[in-house]
Amino acid sequence: MSRNYSRAAADSARKRRRRNSLLVSAVAIAIIITLLVTEQVALLYLISTIGVAVLLLVVAFADLHGAQQLPAAAAAPAPADDAAAIADGVTATAAASPFRAGAPRRPKRRTKR
Repeated sequence: MSRNYSRAAADSARKRRRRNSLLVSAVAIAIIITLLVTEQVALLYLISTIGVAVLLLVVAFADLHGAQQLPAAAAAPAPADDAAAIADGVTATAAASPFRAGAPRRPKRRTKR
């Protein structure tokens, strides 16, 4: 916040945004209930499809430039997770893993009676 923007002004702006969002939500709920009562399911389906498409467009074109930039060292890809390969015993990096023995275990043999 800048120095010229008082806490009271910030609180009133926050309350106004909250009141507007509640008003928009109430209007949307009223429209949905009206469409359901009048059995306009096709129109409701059309509006919901367009709404989802608009939401996807907003997310796709969101300005993420303000996100924090990571340093070059932190932006390097993480090493691959070999947990499933280690469990199956088919990994080439098994020697580097601290959870794997050096030599493969022999299968247990049944004792003869």
